[in-house]
Amino acid sequence: MDDRITIIEGPTPLLEPVQDGWALGLNETRRFSHTVLTRLRTFNGPALVERCYRRWRANEPITLHYRDEIGLEAEAPILAARSIETDDGQVLLLWLHIERSDMELEIDSRDDDAVDDDFDLLE
Repeated sequence: MDDRITIIEGPTPLLEPVQDGWALGLNETRRFSHTVLTRLRTFNGPALVERCYRRWRANEPITLHYRDEIGLEAEAPILAARSIETDDGQVLLLWLHIERSDMELEIDSRDDDAVDDDFDLLE
């Protein structure tokens, strides 16, 4: 299928939190979610990146289909893709959007009368 990249065999992909500013900007939604990076070994990295680009040019989503930690099927939208050549072969870098239902909103409970000196007040 052209609308997904499927991991056929191997362990659950390692999903690393993204700290790069450009990648964090890919994930602006109202839901609690994370932008994560996964690295996958592949034999056809450039073809998989091209598949992603074709879907995005058509304004269509593409997802990564994999098995999670307990063996259930899971999908995550792919936000960006890159293929690199390493000494061990081709590696596909995928930036994914992972929704998190277990995240909680943390509200800073500073004193309302306190003013942060780093900001100018406009009147």
